[in-house]
Amino acid sequence: MNTQKPFPTATSDTGFLQEPPCLKNQYEDDIVFKNILKKSLPASVLAEIEPDLSKFGDRVTKDILVMGDNVDTPNNHPQLKQYDAWCRRVDEISTAQGWKELNDVAAEEGLIAIAYERKYAQYSRIYQFAKQYLYMPSSAMYSCPLSMTDGAARVIELLGTEEMKNTYYNRLTSRDPKKFWTSGQWMTERPGGSDVGQSETQAELIEGSTWSISGFKWFSSATTADLTMLLARTIDPENGTVRTGSKGLSLYVAEMRQPDGQLNGVRIHRLKNKYGTKGLPTAELQLNGMKAKMLGNTGRGVPGIASILNITRIYACLGVACALRRCLAIAKDFAYKRHAFNNTLDKTPLHITTLAELELVFRAGTQISFYCVELLGRTECISESKQDADILRFLTPIAKAYVCKIGVNACSEAMEALGGQGYMEDVGIGRQLRDAQVNTIWEGTTNVLSMDVVRVMKETKGQCLVTFENVKKINRSVQTTFRLSEAAKSVEIALNNIKLFIKSTTSKIEMESNARQLTFALGKILAGALLIEQAAFDVANKIEGAEQDIFVANRWCCVREFTQELIPIDTNIVLEEAKIVFGSTAKI
Repeated sequence: MNTQKPFPTATSDTGFLQEPPCLKNQYEDDIVFKNILKKSLPASVLAEIEPDLSKFGDRVTKDILVMGDNVDTPNNHPQLKQYDAWCRRVDEISTAQGWKELNDVAAEEGLIAIAYERKYAQYSRIYQFAKQYLYMPSSAMYSCPLSMTDGAARVIELLGTEEMKNTYYNRLTSRDPKKFWTSGQWMTERPGGSDVGQSETQAELIEGSTWSISGFKWFSSATTADLTMLLARTIDPENGTVRTGSKGLSLYVAEMRQPDGQLNGVRIHRLKNKYGTKGLPTAELQLNGMKAKMLGNTGRGVPGIASILNITRIYACLGVACALRRCLAIAKDFAYKRHAFNNTLDKTPLHITTLAELELVFRAGTQISFYCVELLGRTECISESKQDADILRFLTPIAKAYVCKIGVNACSEAMEALGGQGYMEDVGIGRQLRDAQVNTIWEGTTNVLSMDVVRVMKETKGQCLVTFENVKKINRSVQTTFRLSEAAKSVEIALNNIKLFIKSTTSKIEMESNARQLTFALGKILAGALLIEQAAFDVANKIEGAEQDIFVANRWCCVREFTQELIPIDTNIVLEEAKIVFGSTAKI
């Protein structure tokens, strides 16, 4: 029997004290990210931008992280003051000092500007999103107004008048904090969020090209932005009528304030009390005579926001991937330092296996995110890029639905990897998990995105699937190294399973009820193809980490779940499901 003298009495200052996990340089410490950039960028471009990425990777663990922590401190959350002492309506929103500083950082670091300066042509998008990837986890969701600013800049570039470009575009893409503007996005109304065809807000032409907009916006992200994009139902100037449905909506741009500093026909009804993104001001707004300009043609509002959606959905996708990366960075460093049952966690088999599964999800999500970024850059800079545009239209809902769903679940698992400490607010995982959750909802929930995937398949009469098969030349990977041949075969089997699945799903009800299963299967296959390509590239170029990437590609693709057949949910089962959820009288 082993015995020893009693331990000295532990106090708050003596006895065992756990060494906390620390964040290293978030660029230099991320071999996965660095290898993706090596694959996606010409060596000359990477050599030129890498010093900036390394410097920024250090900065996001220091002053930028402090700014984000300041934003997320409860006492610093946005506050709304509706009236002054004399009962005059003022509707002033106060935000944290860190929120203002993060805005300045975004301008100075070119987090929007890089994409539109296009110094590196189509690769400018990869450079821009590389910096966003580093910035997002430290920024307490300042990436939200940046995503909408990016989308606004793109739609003004495409549809705006010269006056709009001179007035707005130049500000949205500026590196000067004093000149830089951000944009909001007001689409959601009380009758529906994704179903914008029910919008009640109306726009009336009052003078020249100026419209007066009135209505109620249920959810306005980044309410303190300088301008906003919004949809409204256009009143015909000739007969005073409006067209119902989504074809009656036009896209408008409006400044938040008038030249004298007063709000531009806006009353802030209340701030939203959200589960996460606490430092981000979000509000319900009453619009009464808001002066705005139309972007594009009358009744083309929904097609007009398509370019915004592509961009904001990629931000959402990447936001979850880099949130998981930050959670893993904390969990891994903790594993090196935490002793339990006579060993550190990094030597404990079950803990290793658990973190390895999260690593697979992170790698898959990051590959998909940056592939979408790569396509975005090509569609913006290469005129003969119609195929890229078609692929991007199909992939953005798949990417957002799949990456956000598996990524948020993985963030939760990463929290658990620290035990009780992971659940503590100031450790840092809690905020990542809460803020990542919004990305499964904003810009389309998983179900809405899955129906969008089905819609694209219908619009293209299935041709999008042919394009999808050619997303990456898998056979090239097989020829590069036989060690990836089984993974490549698995991707081919999985693609054939999807074809059979679609062929056997005949009715509208069956297709809709299976849309989610189909979308996730497509996301899993896309990740597999990209992981194979990364491993093949690493082997061919003798890149550090090649062995690990081969293992990851095979582990992702060569499992039973990857190649198993999709089993359609038939109409009768859906009817029975409706009854157990909504009662025996339910119908579909």
